[in-house]
Amino acid sequence: MNSAKSWLVFWVGVFAYVAAVMQRSTLGVAGVSAVDRFDATASALSTLAVLQLVVYAAMQVPVGVLIDRLGPRVLIAAGLAFLVAGQLVLAFAPSISIAVLGRILVGAGDAAIFVSVMRLVTSWFSGPVVPQLSQWMGNLGQAGQILSAIPFAWLLNAFGWTPAFVAAASFVALALVLALAVIRDRPAGTGGDDRAESFREALGSLKASFQRPGTRLGFWSHYVTQSSGTVFALLWGYPFMVYALDISETTAASMLLVIVASGVVIGPLLGILSARYPYRRSNLVLGIVAAIGAAWTLLLLWPGTPPLWVLVLLLVVLGAGGPGSLIGFDFARTFNPVRVLGSANGVVNVGGFLASFVMMFFIGLILDSQAPAGTAPEELYTLDSFRLAFVVQYLVIGFGVVMLMIARRRTRRRIVEEEGIQVGPLWVAALEAIRRRRR
Repeated sequence: MNSAKSWLVFWVGVFAYVAAVMQRSTLGVAGVSAVDRFDATASALSTLAVLQLVVYAAMQVPVGVLIDRLGPRVLIAAGLAFLVAGQLVLAFAPSISIAVLGRILVGAGDAAIFVSVMRLVTSWFSGPVVPQLSQWMGNLGQAGQILSAIPFAWLLNAFGWTPAFVAAASFVALALVLALAVIRDRPAGTGGDDRAESFREALGSLKASFQRPGTRLGFWSHYVTQSSGTVFALLWGYPFMVYALDISETTAASMLLVIVASGVVIGPLLGILSARYPYRRSNLVLGIVAAIGAAWTLLLLWPGTPPLWVLVLLLVVLGAGGPGSLIGFDFARTFNPVRVLGSANGVVNVGGFLASFVMMFFIGLILDSQAPAGTAPEELYTLDSFRLAFVVQYLVIGFGVVMLMIARRRTRRRIVEEEGIQVGPLWVAALEAIRRRRR
């Protein structure tokens, strides 16, 4: 554990995740090109992205069960192979119906990577470094967005649709070769096998994991923090900046990097705070959600076109949502044994993507409802249209906050029963801390 070999496995796993994130986010950069290539409406474009996320979310629980039964190495290899196939289909797709097939394959492949690498972290490392590595893995993986926003976007503009997506598929193929050569499920010589002995046992573990309030708390934490940034980065942020805010395509692609940079800076801090204050992790989640809501409110209510600094502020806050969502996996790790972590992580990972594809789909519907069929993108994607469409986020995430509060109350009740620890309100703990300092 925590050996040089552990670090090698970790970095190859991170590389695989970077490759997966790149494939996931290529459509966000290629959204404008997809409208021209497939003559797509807003609803059709949102469907292209939503189906990918539907498949991703739907595959999380089955993938978790497969990880518990077969181990993460098999799932990582299979996921990368699906990603290669999906991007190649998209590269040569003559119509949006074929492109949908490609994105379905991308969603299926992407679904296997993150939770598998999370399982590798818990198998190859131990101690306080685990939650910090989980944050670093999630943050470093967002380098895939950088690859889609800069080199992929350049290839798309310079050489066209097919060469750009073939190049993206080649990058995943490299990750597949490295994963097969380096990654193993656990350190050599480790006693015992933490895999389920049968699929029946793995399914039983899934049921037991879902019944734990801590797993559901992780699900809703992921749901409320990750979704808004995903919607912006993977689909609607790029058209919003290009058409509604009149930002050039090159600048808009570069602006998406603010989300990545923010996550890289904030993520390690959240990892440290999560490890130091394990009973206050839900307060970190709620604080991030409040900041995201405030930033969106400022942008949407700004009279006229909001200035650049308002957009940058929103992107910085959205960047905190990515590492904030990883706290959900920390809940899963805390309240589940290693043997069922694949299933628990799969359940948690459904949360943010469930909220994301619901919001993506309804944003597209609302945009189309405000203009007749065949409207040019410049007239369809107006600032006022986006203002109305983005309001759907408040409804979806607000529901998630209510469910998070219910799950937190049940989890804290379980902590009292099992550990005898009473977790009081944050303001009470703050007052007690102030009193102790004054003594």
